Amino acid sequence: MSKRSKSKPTVSDSSESSEEEEVQPKKSKTKSEKPSKASSSKKDEDFGVFELTSKRKVSVREFKGRVLVDIREFYESDGEMKPGRKGISLQLEQWEKLKNLVGDIDEAIEQLKG
Repeated sequence: MSKRSKSKPTVSDSSESSEEEEVQPKKSKTKSEKPSKASSSKKDEDFGVFELTSKRKVSVREFKGRVLVDIREFYESDGEMKPGRKGISLQLEQWEKLKNLVGDIDEAIEQLKG
């Protein structure tokens, strides 16, 4: 508790008004961005989703202004399929690189099958 009381006077000593003005707009911007991201992600989920298996899907979506190829596992909760933690989001450059490596990957698979 003493740390909190010490930190408050240092904040107030170093120009209260400028720091308060900076902090408040950042918080309000963050709050206003969250609903728009949630609504845009719902729209993106409805478009560009491709099923690999019943529990794995590939989706194309936008996040923070970047287009991503998202490969993710899903789980069922309350009768609804929800995205799990296991997955990867590839940026377009990474996706292009992966597509270019498909032939080499297929060759490596054939060598292992032997």
